[in-house]
Amino acid sequence: MERHEPTKIEWRGRILSIQVRATVWRYLLHNRTHREIGYTLFFHGDAPDRTGYFSVAISEKQQQNGQFRINDALTGTAWTKMYRETEYADYYRAGSLKRVANFGTVDEGPPPPWLIDPPPLETYSWRCARQLAIGRYKGECFQCVWANMSAVTIAWNFDTGLNKYRFESFCYGPKSCALYSMGKARGVSYKGRGTVYDTGDIDEDSTVHRDWDE
Repeated sequence: MERHEPTKIEWRGRILSIQVRATVWRYLLHNRTHREIGYTLFFHGDAPDRTGYFSVAISEKQQQNGQFRINDALTGTAWTKMYRETEYADYYRAGSLKRVANFGTVDEGPPPPWLIDPPPLETYSWRCARQLAIGRYKGECFQCVWANMSAVTIAWNFDTGLNKYRFESFCYGPKSCALYSMGKARGVSYKGRGTVYDTGDIDEDSTVHRDWDE
């Protein structure tokens, strides 16, 4: 991976979505391990290198202390990414978070999508995730508290420690959600073994403990 020298920046913006921040480790179909490590705030606002849409990674403690919600206007600092392949948010290591305004309570209405306050990370960890079609993630599901874009590491060669990297969309929401669609099966390759496809069996196995409406 190419290393980029991080730069500290200041930003301001209105929250459009709050999603769990997670990483995934894949090895063929033998292992797909999710790890929830914080939250990603998606904004419309201003940062030094862009005006418009951007995202900032924060910790669980920062979310617990700030109780941030959709339509909150925040200011803060953050750092640009050192490794662009392993961090989905545009900026991370956020600090000096301050709520400066609120543009009104979002109309939650009947779900889906679920526009509730994000639960603790342990809730996501217990629920486990299913693959979510990228079109749904970018569209109807983007503001949903159960939507997620994970940084995925694919073990490609254990002998050399060589990995491959990409981003994948997932859903932690109820199995009964009318908006849910898995999308295309996802290929996972390994050196000398070709490509196998994650067709949803891992989703079923990892969420078997949840009821249909849970």
